Amino acid sequence: MTSTRPKILVVDDTPANLVAMRRLLARVDADIYEAASGNDALALCLDHRFALVLLDVNMPEMDGFEVAQFISDNDGMGETPIIFVTAAYADDINRIRGYTAGAVDYIAKPINDVILQSKVKVFLDLYRARALLQTALDELSLRNEQLTREVNERTRMEQLVRHQAMHDALTGLPNRTLFRERLESAIATANDGGHAFALAYIDIDGFKGVNDSHGHAAGDELLKAIAARMAARTRASDTVARLGGDEFALLLDGTSDAENALARCRALGEVIAEPYMLDVAGARIPAHIGASIGVTLFRDGDAYDRLVASADGAMYEAKRGGKNRSVLAA
Repeated sequence: MTSTRPKILVVDDTPANLVAMRRLLARVDADIYEAASGNDALALCLDHRFALVLLDVNMPEMDGFEVAQFISDNDGMGETPIIFVTAAYADDINRIRGYTAGAVDYIAKPINDVILQSKVKVFLDLYRARALLQTALDELSLRNEQLTREVNERTRMEQLVRHQAMHDALTGLPNRTLFRERLESAIATANDGGHAFALAYIDIDGFKGVNDSHGHAAGDELLKAIAARMAARTRASDTVARLGGDEFALLLDGTSDAENALARCRALGEVIAEPYMLDVAGARIPAHIGASIGVTLFRDGDAYDRLVASADGAMYEAKRGGKNRSVLAA
């Protein structure tokens, strides 16, 4: 890891003092910048981040107190340590004024080389320590962001895997596994005093002929079209699922009236039986099918196997009775 070399700003309106300070700081491991006035110092502070500012107090136009106050009040510079270097203003009142303006220390002129080197070293060490801490915090923040992204991606993948495990890959409808979960949940709720419901099993009449005549691609397109029509004609609280092949199931939530359930299934059968125009490999293929639908109602104390057998039996009765019709289980 590489770190930015620290920078020190020396501010003094006397050229000889700048030369003397340059000599005294020659062995310091930092880049030295010089300013001959308060305005020049502020311009440099806007362009650079300094580890330390060695600031003469007595300067024309803008004195050191004003410069220090400006640096302290600026959001981007407020943490820059300032040491006043002065032959005057060494009394307590002016020291307090200097500290109020933002200075952290004083060095008296003529400058003692050992004192200067010692104080500069302290602030450079503090600067490097803060830089290392900031680097560590930045790396930690970056790692936290990476971990957040990884967790979000893992969650997304887990949700995707679960969705794929619970939904039919071709039509996007709930598959047999998810449908069983929802049906068992509906049974438990109804047996616990909740809403009753109706269950319908649906078998597509004429699907095998389309599949045999035009190929599996046409059969797949037809299944997707059927699924889309069924999903569009059912409520959000209902569940329509593909059980496999050309068999579907429908859970009609809150439907306890036999005539209402049968009417809804007949309307759905009419929608399914409307003509299709399938796009397969650039060709337009017409398809005409129907739906045999068996309907059963939940009864108090019902269990999964009884409901499924009842709906399945009614569906086969619909097929035996001429297909493309809906039959209510006895």
